[in-house]
Amino acid sequence: VCDAGLCGGRSLLTPGHAHMTVLPASRASMSYSHPPRRTGLPRAVLRWLQSLDLSFFPRNFRRDFSNGYLIAEIFSWYYPGDIHSHSYENGASLATKLSNWSQLAQFFSKRNLKPVQELIDGTIHCKPGAAEMLVQDIYSMLTNGRIKNIQDEVDFTDHYYQEQLPMVARSTASKAIKNNIKLTEIMMEPNINKNRQKVNAIINMHMQRRLVEREENPSEWFFKATRHASLLQHRP
Repeated sequence: VCDAGLCGGRSLLTPGHAHMTVLPASRASMSYSHPPRRTGLPRAVLRWLQSLDLSFFPRNFRRDFSNGYLIAEIFSWYYPGDIHSHSYENGASLATKLSNWSQLAQFFSKRNLKPVQELIDGTIHCKPGAAEMLVQDIYSMLTNGRIKNIQDEVDFTDHYYQEQLPMVARSTASKAIKNNIKLTEIMMEPNINKNRQKVNAIINMHMQRRLVEREENPSEWFFKATRHASLLQHRP
């Protein structure tokens, strides 16, 4: 799905029709001049993506899948009569994302397809790992390929990243809020009370993790507390 209906120099539109159509299998293998950055996707899923001959191959999964454009291209190979190329736009604005994903939601409902909504939301808001998980979910849905169950692993916070940092470098509560709630989430949900609930949930999670860290590493916390007290005493 790209401008003028062209993908890699070849038209995806059949004469007199506005929908994308699947290219013959013999034309479905192409080598991309810029290989994707290393991802957490299984090799079988990456090979499957390459076989679809997309208009461009995702180099940054978090960015390139967030607007739903490539997701529409993927499904067009399996449902060529349902995905209309002129209806999808490859843009970065929130309006573009909402338009593309709204159309995809209607398509999913029509075909009784049920990708994990939490993965879709995480992909829209560029949460780490969400796009990769969504692609795996779609791969399993469309090919019946077996992939490790990913639903139990869904966690789009920066918890794993924080665990890799030294204790003294980990986020404060305010930083945790900034890291774990995206501007697009606030823009899509103007209800102040709901956003307040999200913030409170992040703060509660942050405080619980801090308590666990304090119990597991009491010496680190003692060092931080004494250092902070010393700095206060020596203030001019």
